[in-house]
Amino acid sequence: MNMTTASIPETDKHLVAALYKFVHLPDFVELKPKVERICQQFKILGTLLLAEEGINGTICGSYEGIVGLMTSLWKDPRFSDLAPKYSEASEPAFSRMKVKLKREIVTMGKDGIDPNRLVGRYVPPAQWNELIQDPDTLVIDTRNDYEYAIGTFEGAVDPKTTTFREFPAWVDQNLKALPDEKKPKKIAMFCTGGIRCEKATAFMLEQGFDEVYHLQGGILKYLEEIPEEKSLWKGECFVFDQRVSVKHGLEEGDYDLCHACRMPITEEDKRSEKYMAGVSCPNCHDKLTPEQVERFSERQKQIRLAKERNERHIGRKLPPKPKKAKVDDSKAA
Repeated sequence: MNMTTASIPETDKHLVAALYKFVHLPDFVELKPKVERICQQFKILGTLLLAEEGINGTICGSYEGIVGLMTSLWKDPRFSDLAPKYSEASEPAFSRMKVKLKREIVTMGKDGIDPNRLVGRYVPPAQWNELIQDPDTLVIDTRNDYEYAIGTFEGAVDPKTTTFREFPAWVDQNLKALPDEKKPKKIAMFCTGGIRCEKATAFMLEQGFDEVYHLQGGILKYLEEIPEEKSLWKGECFVFDQRVSVKHGLEEGDYDLCHACRMPITEEDKRSEKYMAGVSCPNCHDKLTPEQVERFSERQKQIRLAKERNERHIGRKLPPKPKKAKVDDSKAA
């Protein structure tokens, strides 16, 4: 089904679009400068990943900008049915635009896993509650541990992974090792926008599991469509942009982000003696070296001064994913 601009919600706020599609792109290297030009033309911010297996990313712009970008992408027959999940942000969700070339659009590290060839059964949000309440269904959160910590579905298993690359090993150790009579009859998986759980279903089918399901459109689509009073979601959903989290109805959440370790933090965390804005939080305070504290403090000072001058601090960007054991101050922001 070809998409049209009627699918894009009109708003005078910043519009965030989370999108992905597994599709064969042998020319993904040549696509990069074309996509960059389109993003620049329509003043789009965020990150898009291109690989031979498809496209993935989250972007932000004005309503007119997103319309311009999506209209341009839809002209390519391979992207004609690309259907982003849209939400709003009170401020720009990103500070710059990056188009990256990757081996995978979501990194599992397993060759030959192709959702276009083999994939689990899509379950729309309206049917999700029934599936995960079935006692024969094992519900697995395919996201990372810090995402699980601030919100998940009732009864969902936390694989305690810090990256999606760790998921296959968790399956080997915890599911494949089970005797046949103890293996789950049904497996239902979910993630933020659908890409991780979609690829996870392809992997699970490759491993010999038969009834494998995944939430179509991910948590974002569920929170958009399912009323809170009927929802089985508890907490908030972590998003990889400057909103940090969203709630039911895709309203902006209550979490902030520690820009040293990039862990989500609450207002209670901010009242801790271990919290220093832009420098540390209870999660990382005891792991920082004096040199890191000094560096982060100077960076925060420059951010504050730039804000007072009504300028954007050029170093203000989201750092890479959280690390449990240490803080990578060379990439934190």
